[in-house]
Amino acid sequence: MSAMKMLSREEGKDGFSSARTYPIRPVPMRILQVLLFLFVSGLGFCIVSMNMIKYFGAISMVPMRLPFGPCIEENILESWIRPPSTLMHTMNDTELFWRATFVPQIKSYPYKRVPKVAFMFLTRGPLPLAPLWERFFQGNEGHYSIYVHSVPDYRANFSNSSVFCDRQIPSQVAEWGKMSMCDAERRLLANAMLDLANEWFVLVSEACIPLRNFTIVYRYLARSHYSFMGSYDERGPYGRGRYDKNMVPEVTLAQWRKGSQWFEVNRELAVRIVQDKVYYPKFKVFCQPACYVDEHYFPTMLTIQTPHLLANRTLTWTDWSKGGPHPATFGRNDITEKLFEKIFDSYICSYNHQPVTLCYLFARKFAPSALEPLLAIADTVFGY
Repeated sequence: MSAMKMLSREEGKDGFSSARTYPIRPVPMRILQVLLFLFVSGLGFCIVSMNMIKYFGAISMVPMRLPFGPCIEENILESWIRPPSTLMHTMNDTELFWRATFVPQIKSYPYKRVPKVAFMFLTRGPLPLAPLWERFFQGNEGHYSIYVHSVPDYRANFSNSSVFCDRQIPSQVAEWGKMSMCDAERRLLANAMLDLANEWFVLVSEACIPLRNFTIVYRYLARSHYSFMGSYDERGPYGRGRYDKNMVPEVTLAQWRKGSQWFEVNRELAVRIVQDKVYYPKFKVFCQPACYVDEHYFPTMLTIQTPHLLANRTLTWTDWSKGGPHPATFGRNDITEKLFEKIFDSYICSYNHQPVTLCYLFARKFAPSALEPLLAIADTVFGY
């Protein structure tokens, strides 16, 4: 009995122990206040953000452009087609020729292009007939460009209003009858080709004059199907007699040609002349005086490459009637209207497969003393 009571007490003790609870501590008021503050702040931020999106729409979602964003060059096409602001540069011939022979493969132009005539003056120094040329160019701005190759140390002194002002290109010594003369001509072409508007290229000297006004010259070149470079097979000692058999295989005797140094070519042929590396080494080594390379190099090369593009005649009249290595020179007392009537009326040539009497647009050689009488008859005889 007593044992049962003891057991009952023990069970009661154990039951009391298992049912015991501990008092719950209340959350401090400070923590409740912080939590409430965070809740209310978050709810307020959400409400404000929703109202801003509703008010400003998608604009507020567009990222701002940073002031230091990528640099975008404007008028890229214009900067590409704009001619050089100055003709003087530091390129050597290799760099210049490489740059000049960039050729667009699409023939149509994505801008309004006015084709120009590049007049390339190959001179020893001054241009004594410049006033006559000034009158020729007057009123035709935008249709021509001028380039002057002189001896390296010569500095022209033209007024700012002159068409020849600042038109000298970086030049080197050019010796008559040697490859350095052709180098100068290629240098003129390459500098002129940097202006993409130049379509026709006319080589003249300080002793050349224009026989017709600018409009006639421009139309004659623009409407022609061919370029004007003399190229003929002369079988005498001054033609085939200058051929060197070491020119084979690039040039055979049957392909050897002779022509006038003074030419008028279009841009396609200008590119061929400047980019040539096949014929140049042969002519430089195997055509030396008494082989005059400026009379053979370009005519032979272009006759081999593009005979269908040549008119096989020059537009520059020269008087060789007195014989010798140099043509006749006309001074003050030689300048008469009758002299030019003879040039205008004595020749018949082919122009686009049609016979015409207008065969020459330029003439040489004229001495500095011829300037005054030439200016006196320019209006009535030449039309400018």
